[in-house]
Amino acid sequence: MTNPVATTQTRPDAAVFRATMGCFPTGVTLLTCGRDDDLVVMTLNSLTSVSLDPLLILVSVKADGRMRPRVRAHGGYAVSVLNSDQHDLAREFCLPDRPEGATAMRRLGGVPGITGNAVVPSAAAWFECELHHEFEAGDHALLVGRVVAVSGGASGRQPLVFHGGGYTALPDPPGVRP
Repeated sequence: MTNPVATTQTRPDAAVFRATMGCFPTGVTLLTCGRDDDLVVMTLNSLTSVSLDPLLILVSVKADGRMRPRVRAHGGYAVSVLNSDQHDLAREFCLPDRPEGATAMRRLGGVPGITGNAVVPSAAAWFECELHHEFEAGDHALLVGRVVAVSGGASGRQPLVFHGGGYTALPDPPGVRP
């Protein structure tokens, strides 16, 4: 039996922290702001439901990254929850030199949502938000969005999951045939 005290680091560094967080499976999403020639996209796994009244979600972005000022300027964002066969999009849009503008719009098969931000119709689900509040959080900013539109909750598509440094999918629920 492993002694938990012997494996605990009281002052973990970023690499240990990141590896330990890899034990926690997360969904994989694309955060979009703008559309067509004005589109910026990034892969994101920090999506959290915050409130039912009002409907609020939270995403986390680099405080000094390119997405935060874009969300501020546009007054909102969209989040598309990728399905289990969209790991190629997740990989492509996590790169520093990821596509932007019309190229990104075509690559996503994106369409403008009601907020004007691109959504991915082939995704398992999506949320469109107006920026509600921002919070500083170390080297990141937490962007709380008021949800103004949703789609896909009953799509039946399995979400893409990130766990242990790689992409995976959930098993089909019992009684569901592929």
